[in-house]
Amino acid sequence: MTSYLIAFLSAVIISFIMTPPARKLALKVGALDIPKDPRKIHKKPMPYFGGLAIYISIMACMFVYLPHTRTNLFIMAGATLIVMTGIVDDMYGMPAKVKMLMQLVAAFVALKGGVQIHFISNPLSETGMSYLLSWLSYPITLFWIVGITNTINLIDGLDGLASGVASIAATTLLFTAATMGHDFIMMQCAIIAGASLGFLPFNFNPAKIFMGDTGSLLLGYMLAVTSVSGMVKSVAAVALAVPVFALGLPIFDTTFAIIRRYLNNKPIMQADKDHLHHKLMRIGLNQRQTVLIMYFISMMLGIVAVIIADADPFTGIILATIMVIAVFYFAGKAGLFKKKEQ
Repeated sequence: MTSYLIAFLSAVIISFIMTPPARKLALKVGALDIPKDPRKIHKKPMPYFGGLAIYISIMACMFVYLPHTRTNLFIMAGATLIVMTGIVDDMYGMPAKVKMLMQLVAAFVALKGGVQIHFISNPLSETGMSYLLSWLSYPITLFWIVGITNTINLIDGLDGLASGVASIAATTLLFTAATMGHDFIMMQCAIIAGASLGFLPFNFNPAKIFMGDTGSLLLGYMLAVTSVSGMVKSVAAVALAVPVFALGLPIFDTTFAIIRRYLNNKPIMQADKDHLHHKLMRIGLNQRQTVLIMYFISMMLGIVAVIIADADPFTGIILATIMVIAVFYFAGKAGLFKKKEQ
């Protein structure tokens, strides 16, 4: 475990050191989040580009601690494309369709590098029968990568929320990869967790800098491609549930938002102030209290992911099903997708 710890600490240090220069650069070029939108929690302009510090940390550590394979190089290329997209969006704004197109291109780059879901196996089969996805593997993989990339972006609404949740998710994936014996994925997760954590001291409330789309899209992309690698290397279909719970908070929050907007006859992509963190602040919690509760929920879902990864397939399916039902039940009680009264 020493090598993973060294990679983790390296990522923490690089991200921590590079964040102040990134903040100065954002202030110099005018890359600021100006709170004109009423959905914004902060009240004064905040510099972006925290994502640049995270990017430099991840790329440097991947270059040093991971082999220069085709897959790794393509992942790095896709991440670079994502960061370039984020920089343009943070500085000048970018139409949603163009941003989605760039995410699809970055996902396709990773796919061509070998990050691809090839099969779905039957967890209840004694022979471990698998079903090749054939051409379906392309749209399924692209949907997963783009979807996860955007879930981290969607929860980036409070100081320290996205970076903290990303670090927890990466740590969860690290432990599940250790359970399954995936050394490459463990190293990748250690780097992502470290880069996120190194940025957090500057981003936790009261934040001095935001990661912007540059950082949230990057972290989402890296977690997406890493989790796909875990799916591909696993022999049990129940492993598909592992990244879902490891990334549970952003995935479920996004799912609830889609349901909520559908029930309210609103465009799926239209932002609102009914996410879980908005609900928590509405009952009187401050930003720090809300973020810490969100961390706790993310860690609980992460623990479920680790348990599923170490369980036999049948037990894993039962546990995953019970947890999904429970999550939706409590989300309903909290009004996260309840249709508003007309």
